[in-house]
Amino acid sequence: MAKPPQSRLGRGLGALIASGTPKTKTPATVAPTATGAPPTADGLPGYREVPLHLVEPNPYQPRKEIDPQLLTDLVESIRAEGLLQPIVVRAVGEKFQLIAGERRWRAFQQLKLKAIPARVMVATDASSAALAMIENLQRSDLNPIEESHGYASLIRDFDLTQDAVAQRVGKGRATVANSLRLLSLEAEIQGYVSKGMLSTGHAKVLLGIENSAERLVLARRAVESGLSVRALEEIVQHRRTAKPGQKRRMPATEATALTDIEKRLTSHLGARVALRHSAKRGRIIIEYHGNEDLSRVLERLGVSL
Repeated sequence: MAKPPQSRLGRGLGALIASGTPKTKTPATVAPTATGAPPTADGLPGYREVPLHLVEPNPYQPRKEIDPQLLTDLVESIRAEGLLQPIVVRAVGEKFQLIAGERRWRAFQQLKLKAIPARVMVATDASSAALAMIENLQRSDLNPIEESHGYASLIRDFDLTQDAVAQRVGKGRATVANSLRLLSLEAEIQGYVSKGMLSTGHAKVLLGIENSAERLVLARRAVESGLSVRALEEIVQHRRTAKPGQKRRMPATEATALTDIEKRLTSHLGARVALRHSAKRGRIIIEYHGNEDLSRVLERLGVSL
């Protein structure tokens, strides 16, 4: 019987993962399982089929959301072709804890199968958490905020430094440090980033604003107006260079957007519309000619007399 193919996750673990010092004590070595069998199958050390009901999710799983459509696609793929890559687990007491392969495990549950091929590893809590991060990073499964929380968990739960985290997950220290900075943003902005409404480039620009309220205002404007990173940088730069009491010169991108809004309102109402806009307040001015024209405009606005 040929050995199941190893993913990138299964190669070079010695270089990436060192033993950690968890704050909470969880059995980290392979103990006899509920079936009494060691983690071997057909003479292949570490590989076996494990009962599906004995597999538990990884408490340090960085991915918080699973795309239902991707899971459905995986279910159909496994139904048609079988499982191409075993899940990775560690034995914890009488059960097995997932290290990698949560979607594959969930797909097997949906297929109502009794057992799943698995690679059983010896791993500490810290190693298990790091391996889960590595697998998701290699598959690009994490959104930027999930990635940030994953790094933060390794630091918080296992007393690791940023350097140690970077070494474990095979990333540069600067990458880890910049990712962690996202967690200093307001929850609302983090939500925009996690849903792809703002990019990490937008987030980096917003991090340069110290005032929380101002940061939220600009984030909402960037989302509502679809501002590019460059346009947002331009707005922030103008805010920084404006002197106290000096009238702020509107960036070209913002002026263009306001002009477009004026044109659309004018077309919709059949009356000339002007916007008087500033960062904190503004006015919409609608011109009309006589009572009949006013009634027409109000009707367009959905206001009954």
